[in-house]
Amino acid sequence: MDPGVFLLQPPVYHPIVPYVCTIFGGLRPGKMILIQGTVSSTASRFQIDLQSGCSTSPRADVAFHFNPRFSSSETHVICNTLRKDQWLDEIRFSKIPLHKAQSFQIVYLFLADRIKVSIGGQHILDFAHRLPLNDVDTFGIYGDVAVKDISFLCCNPYHDELTEYPVCQPLKLGSAALETPLLMSLPDGLSESHLIKVRGLVLEDPDKINIWLKSGELIPFSLTANFQDQTLCFNHLTGQSWSEPQKIQTPFFLFHEERFFEILILPEDRVFKLAINGTPLGEFFIPGLDLKSINEMEINGRAKLYTVQC
Repeated sequence: MDPGVFLLQPPVYHPIVPYVCTIFGGLRPGKMILIQGTVSSTASRFQIDLQSGCSTSPRADVAFHFNPRFSSSETHVICNTLRKDQWLDEIRFSKIPLHKAQSFQIVYLFLADRIKVSIGGQHILDFAHRLPLNDVDTFGIYGDVAVKDISFLCCNPYHDELTEYPVCQPLKLGSAALETPLLMSLPDGLSESHLIKVRGLVLEDPDKINIWLKSGELIPFSLTANFQDQTLCFNHLTGQSWSEPQKIQTPFFLFHEERFFEILILPEDRVFKLAINGTPLGEFFIPGLDLKSINEMEINGRAKLYTVQC
């Protein structure tokens, strides 16, 4: 199994079009791609291709060809698949909310049987897979468009069933980044289904990254990523001494130097659910857990934080 499947890919800012890049770990159900940009004022068309490689002769297979076209009457999109240098039957979608000289936000959500596409938060089409999703490893954008950013994201594995599309926010880099150690007060405590989200970047020469949820002198939740022995461990201090550490089994270590990460912690009745980079990692039982008593979160280690949501 490719370790890239479990890593977050850095976003791309203001690429020069045409732009082609590799998709780390390829695609799988639950991944998302978000593209933000502006259509040229003189645009006739642009296209986004999800490809199997980047060969030009013979041309690489294109699993999903998304081609907005701007005519005098209305904007429409042509979707198709290129297999073995032959285009299959195209599908036309009309009344698409894309306009010349206007900005846009396009989201691709990849499911087991199809791709869902939204523009500006509005669902516009479904496209059934004609080639295996796991064969797609290349993203390309071409034509009359200026791109602001391209983000490669993972679904929230806990709350996606509540909405047609998961909340899809680009990772915002810049001066707003938070340094560690970070102490954050939780004056109202936690409650069931109170999702905690931490997104950041591992810095050079990391040793450990720790996340602690504290209740006074107690620590009901402790997550440690140890870069020396490549382990991920959960523990809790709810009495006079620490419990036995629980090593979290993963195919690969989920944190890497100078790579992005996303940690989701979801408290439920006497348990914490944990997911990293869109991958659920199990439930961790805490005897006598009182969520309301948790009044502080601490994050330390060699990381720069871009989102801390409690």
